Amino acid sequence: MADCGCHNYQLSIFNYSFFEFSIQLPPPSVVRCAEMLRLPSSLERRLAELFPRVREREQWVTDVLTDALDNANPGSEPSTAPENVGGTLHLFSDGGSRGNPGQAAIGYIIEDPTRGVVLRQHGECLGIETNNVAEYRALIEGLKAAQRYRPNRLICHLDSELIVKQLSGEYQVKMATLQPLFDEVRELSLTFPDIIFRHIPRSDNYRADALVNKALNEQERGARKAVPNSQLSPSYKPPQRFYGGRY
Repeated sequence: MADCGCHNYQLSIFNYSFFEFSIQLPPPSVVRCAEMLRLPSSLERRLAELFPRVREREQWVTDVLTDALDNANPGSEPSTAPENVGGTLHLFSDGGSRGNPGQAAIGYIIEDPTRGVVLRQHGECLGIETNNVAEYRALIEGLKAAQRYRPNRLICHLDSELIVKQLSGEYQVKMATLQPLFDEVRELSLTFPDIIFRHIPRSDNYRADALVNKALNEQERGARKAVPNSQLSPSYKPPQRFYGGRY
């Protein structure tokens, strides 16, 4: 029998209901495959009993093949798998808390410097956390996102000097709340062939910082809408972001 690429779908005919079939005209290539396909004699007899007319029988077989091919080869659908970029990528991350501890959020940006494009940027709220916890969480989520692009080298830019020096071994992690986050970063770092943690001024990390503030502002606006104005204290003022604090 000639190989038309359809022999793998011969048995799939049994999986379809005998009472439902489409009358939509199939593509010519599928018609040719159906014409070339040779079914077992026992199956031919069963089809003949269900569809006495040859045209109906051929139409049903063609429809079954069309559905099977579409389900097995969804080539027309865009792939959701991330692009395997490789090379050197840059990760900018930031986290902040309004109140320290207070409402916290993270933001990160992954860039491909060779093409000059942003591969991914993301910001989200964490709930009540401290500044340093938010900084670590931003780095962790950024590393997880960067894994998908499989860079040969990842340069992580942070404006938290404390975290950079802890990761370099210059500072010890003394706060129990930071130790598991530190360990998670070290574990994620092992998945990259080469990784660098670089401290940068806060002014150079303004885009990640903007993602943090955007997430917090949106959360704050949503919270205020949920509370009638009559229930807000006359002295209410939105909390300001605070970078100070020791943990």
